[in-house]
Amino acid sequence: MTAFVAFLRGVNLGKRKVLSADLVRCFAVMGFPGAKPLLASGNVLFETDPDPNLSARIEAGLEAQFGFPIGTVLRTLDELRAMLAADPFGDRAEDENTKLYVTLMRDALPAGLQLPSVPGDYTIVRVDAREIYIFAHRLPNGRFGEGMDKLGKVLDKAGLATTRNWNTIIKAAR
Repeated sequence: MTAFVAFLRGVNLGKRKVLSADLVRCFAVMGFPGAKPLLASGNVLFETDPDPNLSARIEAGLEAQFGFPIGTVLRTLDELRAMLAADPFGDRAEDENTKLYVTLMRDALPAGLQLPSVPGDYTIVRVDAREIYIFAHRLPNGRFGEGMDKLGKVLDKAGLATTRNWNTIIKAAR
């Protein structure tokens, strides 16, 4: 058995509301009885044997349960721990004016993909095969990395992506 974290995309947007308890029940019905929510709905820890169709199987189960598609990006706990060990942010740390994010791709980024950056808004500090590490700055309106929406549109064309605060990855890997 392998421990996985499912990072679900867009489960609590607008009129969509998916409670953690409902996610756990849905994962149990799909055959993952020990599933646990991580931090907030949208992150689920579970164990199963590796399967190349696992994302598709989870997405089908989630759509059947909740009535709308929910994109699923998977990482094993070992992969998350390797991300931490790689220290992608180096000496950069969060404070009241900066945040650290990672965008997780379901599949490898296409070769030659041009990733936009917005100086003073966010900086891409590292790109791996399926992760993009982002250092975001607080803007005058109080938001962090507002221009990351532009990055998201580019990535949506490249495949399924979801972004999490680096602290989520740290907590999930433990």
